[in-house]
Amino acid sequence: MKSISFLSDDVFVMKSRKKGRGRGMFTKKALPANTTIEISPVVVLSPEERKHVEKTLLHNYIFEWGTDRKQCCVALGYVSLYNHAYVSNCEYEMDFRRQLITIRTVQKVKAGEELLINYNGEWNNEEEIWFDVR
Repeated sequence: MKSISFLSDDVFVMKSRKKGRGRGMFTKKALPANTTIEISPVVVLSPEERKHVEKTLLHNYIFEWGTDRKQCCVALGYVSLYNHAYVSNCEYEMDFRRQLITIRTVQKVKAGEELLINYNGEWNNEEEIWFDVR
């Protein structure tokens, strides 16, 4: 499979190998746990703006934002391209004050492996999400 674009020399975007998924994030080399992969600025949208966005294709690419989770944000990096797994190899951390999302490994990741986050926020949260997971 041909890669589409690179985040760094070691992390890149390509079509996911898993059926039913679109693009995903992959690593060229093995990564130890607690490796920061990406720090992305975000654009924060108000609760009113969120209502409009949730009616569009962008709904699948936004993150709930703020301590009350009424706002949402659009990440300006590759953050929205990480696919979901109920037990993921990465996690995301939101910095509300600085308006950033950080992606970090939570376990060792093998070379060539897809980098996955849990859309529920915690890397091993098995609560059902809003779509069927394949």
